[in-house]
Amino acid sequence: ARAFGRFEGKYLSQLERLGTWVLDPRYPEVREYLIETYERALREWDLDGFKLDFVDRFTAGPETRFDAGEGRDFASIDAAVDRLLGDVSERLRRLKPDVMIEFRQSYIGPLMRKYGNMFRVNDCPNDGLRNRIGALDLRLLCGRTAAHSDMLMWHPADPVESAALQLLNVLFSVPQISVLLDRIPPEHVEMLRFWLGFWREHRDVLLDGALRPLHPETHYPVVIASRDDRMIVAFYDEAIANPGRAIPRELMLVNATRSHRVALELEADLGPCELECFDCRGRGVRRETIALGRGLHALEIPPAGWLRCRPAR
Repeated sequence: ARAFGRFEGKYLSQLERLGTWVLDPRYPEVREYLIETYERALREWDLDGFKLDFVDRFTAGPETRFDAGEGRDFASIDAAVDRLLGDVSERLRRLKPDVMIEFRQSYIGPLMRKYGNMFRVNDCPNDGLRNRIGALDLRLLCGRTAAHSDMLMWHPADPVESAALQLLNVLFSVPQISVLLDRIPPEHVEMLRFWLGFWREHRDVLLDGALRPLHPETHYPVVIASRDDRMIVAFYDEAIANPGRAIPRELMLVNATRSHRVALELEADLGPCELECFDCRGRGVRRETIALGRGLHALEIPPAGWLRCRPAR
């Protein structure tokens, strides 16, 4: 890069695999160079936001000296990175108050919330399990900061139910769709349109409701979110879900598996309930009224479909 000579002697280390050097943020001119680069991009291209990557590369090399002096105004690399990211955030928001600043695993944590407003799962395209684990891990540590999935991808020849599982695995985060809509089958587009509509309609529950991701030791096989008069229970394995005694008026069960049924354990008698069942494309499968008493219930739901339960009228 043209800037290499300008900053010679102000690098932390060399990354041979990437063919680059890592700038040392303990030099104020290094921090200013980086910040001005982002400011210029924001002004010239009117960007909505930035993904600030490779933050975890600010690490000491074998020749690193841990002292201030010789132009360095910090001895600590961590303290210098804190100053850099804080200044980046402040100056970009000065130009555009609602600018998006995204960080991704593996360099995120509660402290990073003061610099950015979006966290994203690490690279795992076409891996619904890793996407689910990463998204729920984010939700548990990021407070009200937006938690985004990694890019959702699948093969166009996949069955529509399998494609739907990629989206359902990140239902409790902001999904990022990366398939090309003009290169997937019409039934995949129909499925996306339906489930994204479901997500938009219930995002206040999925993103802002009381979240209970159960059994992290087995990769969150059941996730429950509730708010006001609605509760959403997602099944990611053939596990038994117990939503507790306080069940709101509308209970939604999402079958995020390739199985044809889910197991629900009730601690209280719900009485006569009206059930509406839908497949992964939002098409109605059945409608019936049954009594849901205390105990275990096996409920038929198509793979990647869902069921709505409300008190019978």
